[in-house]
Amino acid sequence: MSLVSASITNAAAGLLKFSPTAWLKSWLLYIGIQTHVRATIDPELKPLHNVCEYLNALHIYADEAREGKVRSVEAHHFCSHVRKDLRQCLIYDSCTPGARLIGIEYMIPKEKYLQLPEDEQKLWHSHEFEVQSGMLVLPTPETHRGHADAWEKLETQAMSEVVGLYGKTWHTWQVDIHEDIPMGAPKLMGSLTEFQQLNIDEALEDRNRRFDVDPRRKREVRKGIEGPGIPKNADPWWKEAKEKKLGVYAE
Repeated sequence: MSLVSASITNAAAGLLKFSPTAWLKSWLLYIGIQTHVRATIDPELKPLHNVCEYLNALHIYADEAREGKVRSVEAHHFCSHVRKDLRQCLIYDSCTPGARLIGIEYMIPKEKYLQLPEDEQKLWHSHEFEVQSGMLVLPTPETHRGHADAWEKLETQAMSEVVGLYGKTWHTWQVDIHEDIPMGAPKLMGSLTEFQQLNIDEALEDRNRRFDVDPRRKREVRKGIEGPGIPKNADPWWKEAKEKKLGVYAE
C-alpha cells in the first residue's frame, strides 16, 4: 500500500466521507489512503499519517506457550508500511478513543526473515494459521458499512500478503493482569499455530460479534491462500511444548 502525504490524506478522507460509490472507496483504501485514523495536518503527528491498516487478532504469551499454556489477549494493530519489506504496528487493547497502548509489532516477509541470525529468528512468529483460520481480520470500516462484500475482497487480497509475513511482538502492558498501569518487563508475544492450542471461535466470540465476523466464512474464502511454509526457527515456543508434550500437548 502506498504512503501518502498529509495533504493527499485529508483530500482522500473527504472523498471517503462523501463519495456515494463503494468502488471508489475500495480503490482508495487499497492504495493505502488512511481511513482508520483521523486525517490531520498537524506536523507533530506526521508519523501517524502513515497508519493505513487496522488488523485484529489474538496474541499469546510466548514464555507460557513454551509450557503448553495459552494466555491470550485481543490485539488491535494500527500499522504503517515503512518499506516494502517492513511494517510497524502500534498495538492497543481496543479501537476506542480511550484504548490503552499495550505493545508493538514489526512484520517482515519470509525472505527478509531468513536473512536474520538464528537466535533472532527465534523471536518471530508466523501468520499462516492466523490468516487461514480466520483469526486475523481487517475490521470493516465505517466507509464500507453496507458494502461488506467489497471490503471482504480487499481483506482477502491483504491476507494473501500477510500470510507470508513474520512478526516480532513485544507487549509492554499485561492488561489482562494489570488494568490500571503497565507493570513489569516487556513480554515477548506470539500467535497460535493450530486449532489444538485454543478454541478460537469461542475465544473470539465477543470480537466476532462486535465486528460481525463469521469465522467459518473467513476460513472458506481463504482456502486458496497458501503460505510460503514456516521455517524451523519460527514459533519455537510451540515446538518446545510439543516436543516435551506439555500443557495442550500432554497425552
